[in-house]
Amino acid sequence: MSIQNSHCDQAPVITRAALVDLLNEDLAGEYQAIISYVVYSQVLKGAQYMNIAAELKIHAAEELQHALIIAGQIDYLGGTPIVSAKPVKTSANAEDMLRFDLENENETIRRYRARVGQCEALGEFAVAEQIRDILVQEQDHQVALATALGIKIPDVASSGAENSGKPTASAGVRRNDAVAIPS
Repeated sequence: MSIQNSHCDQAPVITRAALVDLLNEDLAGEYQAIISYVVYSQVLKGAQYMNIAAELKIHAAEELQHALIIAGQIDYLGGTPIVSAKPVKTSANAEDMLRFDLENENETIRRYRARVGQCEALGEFAVAEQIRDILVQEQDHQVALATALGIKIPDVASSGAENSGKPTASAGVRRNDAVAIPS
């Protein structure tokens, strides 16, 4: 991945090619999410999982839309979308499957938050907006999974901060949030 220093040498600025590589990693994660949600929605058993199984079907369709958007942005940036998914964890235990999904959503949220700043640093504001829209749905998935597991919504504002007990209301990226970009 090619990274250059910004004019102020305060923060690295990635190249378009590096952004394409990162978006392809994100696309592999979206493929993983589609597969996970499709499989988990069908194999969750028991009355306590009926509502979340139905919700996972909706998540699968949303993840497909995310994959289409990310693939479109990769093409726009001059790259070629990849065709391989990240590995999918499976388990006979329903709670384990939900935890796997929650871990994946937490990682996706971290990655997309970083991606917004990277896109803006490159002047790719429309790409950043597309990712913000996806990020809103990913955070909704995170909330649904944490709720189904009966746990606090993980705070993924900084790596390793999951379940730190901090309030999570400010953990999201909203359309009006400012992202500091060095000039």
